[in-house]
Amino acid sequence: MTTLAIRDVVLIEALDLEFGPGLGTLTGETGAGKSILLDSLGLALGAPADSGLVRSGAAQAMVSAGFDLPPNHPAFTLLAENGYEAEPGEALVIRRVVKADGGSRAYVNDQPASAATLRELGAMLVEIHGQHDDRGLINPRGHRLLLDSFGRLDFARIAGLHAAWRQAEDALEAARTDLDNAARDREWLEHAVEELSRFAAEPGEEATLAAERADMQKGARLADDLGAVNAHLEGSDGGLAALRQAARRLDRIAPEHPLLAEALEALDRAVIDASEAEDKLAAAADAMRFDPARLEMVETRLFDLRALARKHRVEPDGLAALRDELAGRLDRIEAGDAGLAALETAARNARKAYVEAAERLSEARREAAGRLDAAVAAELAPLKLDAARFRTVVETLPESGWTAAGRDRVEFEIATNPGAPFAPLMKIASGGELSRFILALKVALAEQGSATTMIFDEIDRGVGGAVASAIGERLQRLSRGAQLLVVTHSPQVAARGAHHWLIAKSHDGFVTRTGVRPLDETERQEEIARMLSGAEITAEARAQAMRLLEAA
Repeated sequence: MTTLAIRDVVLIEALDLEFGPGLGTLTGETGAGKSILLDSLGLALGAPADSGLVRSGAAQAMVSAGFDLPPNHPAFTLLAENGYEAEPGEALVIRRVVKADGGSRAYVNDQPASAATLRELGAMLVEIHGQHDDRGLINPRGHRLLLDSFGRLDFARIAGLHAAWRQAEDALEAARTDLDNAARDREWLEHAVEELSRFAAEPGEEATLAAERADMQKGARLADDLGAVNAHLEGSDGGLAALRQAARRLDRIAPEHPLLAEALEALDRAVIDASEAEDKLAAAADAMRFDPARLEMVETRLFDLRALARKHRVEPDGLAALRDELAGRLDRIEAGDAGLAALETAARNARKAYVEAAERLSEARREAAGRLDAAVAAELAPLKLDAARFRTVVETLPESGWTAAGRDRVEFEIATNPGAPFAPLMKIASGGELSRFILALKVALAEQGSATTMIFDEIDRGVGGAVASAIGERLQRLSRGAQLLVVTHSPQVAARGAHHWLIAKSHDGFVTRTGVRPLDETERQEEIARMLSGAEITAEARAQAMRLLEAA
């Protein structure tokens, strides 16, 4: 965090702070308003809006916090996923406005945002550890990731195996559903395929049968007329025989006169045309021959063809294709058992591969947990937590809880007194004790976690002397990899800071205000001397303050 601007929050009228890297300490007398400062920052980080924080007489309160982040910080990924414009590596400013009437607005780089977005973003930017903190290290949802980071465990492979297993299970489930649905249709399919195969409809058959039926119906209607026409043409007394006889007689006398020759040619043509007509009449009679038995057979086939098509809701010409389609479905059902067995084998093998990898990951987590427990334990005694015990629980989840990150639930637990049972971190009653546990964990975990700023609120409550020195030394060590801000009552801790701010309350006879200002070296010595001696600052206190600063 590089800047913090506060306007009209409780006793703070206007405050602009700039922060540097390393360890920064904030000190001041009890009641000076340190909690107001943290409440203000909490607003910017997405805490619930409370109109009671608006300074009396003001229309609204405003808090903004600025950050300089590396381009690969996960905050930029979160912003991009939620549609905010923020170039990786550019300054990031989050702002919250709370109105006296209870309304509130939130902004990210001057773009409107929800309080939920601020909370999610704030968790990536700032960790606040204090009496009432429920974020950061005490939240068990993040413990597995912290342990994996501490152990440098890579679960990319198990993520791939989990995806392959889920895909195999999904394919198996889909196949089972399809097979169950198809099996319910098996009896109908068998009957339909048998019926269609027995009928053996062919494409174009309806048109052929309908044309034949129409021809026979015409033949029945025209039979008498065709018989009469044939009677006039056929036989020894028919018209065609008379034409031929006349042509033979005329052939003998045609040479006698040109007109007779022409008459013979015309008569020959008439014989030819009449013969052709006789042939066509015979063909027509044959095509339209009325056979009652054949007509009945054609009509029965045609009507059955159309009825079968209506039954299956297809055109008559589509019955052959329908038969092939239904037969194919029936074949797939019959072959489904073999395909299902193959999918079951694939799913079983994929699950086995995942479980084997998960077991190896679980073992690696247990080994890393042992090392983490030892590292935390080494930090407890110097922090006046020598009676406390810490452990990392790695527990195998039921199969319903297995994920791409394995099948383990990880949670940090502590027991604060000899013989006391282990309990989650958030069950600790003492805020100062909790903060010291968090510090021990942070030191053990070193650079794990994405938050660029950590704030410890009164981590030194109830301790002094060597314990306070140990806390200060560890805070200073931890600040080499991250920015730390510490609200402290301990001169040993305050002396360790690279930056020091004084929180003080002032009163002009009408209005009480809280202010924060940076201290130079002389002012730091005086403030630390006050913390050592109380209201009356002695020469010995000033000398002791100088020794603490020099030692730090």
